[in-house]
Amino acid sequence: MVIVLRALLLLTFWMGTYVHSDEPWPTFRGPTGDGIVPPDVSLPLSWSVQENIEWRTELPGKGWSSPVYSNGRIYVTTAIAEPSEQDGDKEANTFSLTLLIIDAKTGTRLKSIPVMQQTEQRPAKMHAKNSHASPTPIIDGDRIFVHFGYQGTACLSTDGEIVWTNRDFYFNPQHGNGGTPILVGNHLIFTCDGGKEPKVVALHADTGELAWQSLRPVLSKRTFSFGTPTLIEVDGVKQVIAPGSDSVSALDPETGQTIWEVRYDGYSVIPKPVYHQGIVFVATCYETSKLLAIRPTGQGLVTDTHVQWQTNKSVSHTPSIVAHEGLIYWVSDDGIGMCAEAETGKIVYRKRIGGNFSASLLLSRDRIYFTNEEGVTTVVRAGREFEVLATNPIEERTLASLGVCEDSLLLRTANALYRISQ
Repeated sequence: MVIVLRALLLLTFWMGTYVHSDEPWPTFRGPTGDGIVPPDVSLPLSWSVQENIEWRTELPGKGWSSPVYSNGRIYVTTAIAEPSEQDGDKEANTFSLTLLIIDAKTGTRLKSIPVMQQTEQRPAKMHAKNSHASPTPIIDGDRIFVHFGYQGTACLSTDGEIVWTNRDFYFNPQHGNGGTPILVGNHLIFTCDGGKEPKVVALHADTGELAWQSLRPVLSKRTFSFGTPTLIEVDGVKQVIAPGSDSVSALDPETGQTIWEVRYDGYSVIPKPVYHQGIVFVATCYETSKLLAIRPTGQGLVTDTHVQWQTNKSVSHTPSIVAHEGLIYWVSDDGIGMCAEAETGKIVYRKRIGGNFSASLLLSRDRIYFTNEEGVTTVVRAGREFEVLATNPIEERTLASLGVCEDSLLLRTANALYRISQ
């Protein structure tokens, strides 16, 4: 009897050791929208081109949307060039904005679904570090939402059947599209910060029809930004934090009405806000980025009353931050890793990591993953002491943020998607 019991205990231990989590990674920055991996997921620490690569799959076209995962499938968007015959060798002016469905186990590309066409009537103007398919998809049950910024938005089934499209919110882009929508209840909410009349828009998720739109409160000299909103809850009330040029607004997700607003000097805002220990952290971006720590408890214009602290020390223009146990972490675009106290803004450390950065940070248990534009991911231990645990080269250009699939990392490069496993 004792032998049987020991055998059962060993079997239970063995199964507990090797059974991996199948948590979904449904949108940009994961299930909580802040780059924090669920605690039951165990991610790899080290890898290289020759080590711990489960598969590498070539991707057609060009896109910098981050990979999302659910139920054994990975989804990314891309823009596939379709040069006309008269163009010859010239750069294409027409693109097929496409959803790719990839088998998570094998890396096989299962489907390629053209969602909408980007034509000469909808200009293809963009920054060299952008793409026509930069916003990340959102998985919600058996449907998936894809967003191509000023080009339009669509809902598909997770098998690739188009449910609806909406191309009513075309605006004059500056440097292309960028921000990803968020899903709040039955509202798909995203920013439209182009050359004029910047605003935040909500669509009915089941039909694609307009639910509300909220014009930005400040007419900036440079109205373009690329922000992804963040959903928070304060005293039982939901707020959508939507940064843009020269101001950040907290909006009621049901009506679009402004709850509070903070103003600053900044444009081309990219990092997604983070909420930690009752404080909202917002980067103001160009020209000199500041990190603002805002208490989201006010009403109306609260610039002078609810900004708890701010710093301009190597603040990100592009990567989003992570927060953990009272500390916040960020990296400047030119590779300076920062750690500060969330409550006070006191700098804990400032260390050079190396390389240039666009991807947002990822935190798994006590590890922070910094992926630079050359495809090198530096893993640093979370905490007050700066300790590099691993440096992992892939040797391909990447601007996309890491995704998570079961116990693996998903890394998108300019030409391929990697599944990295321990």
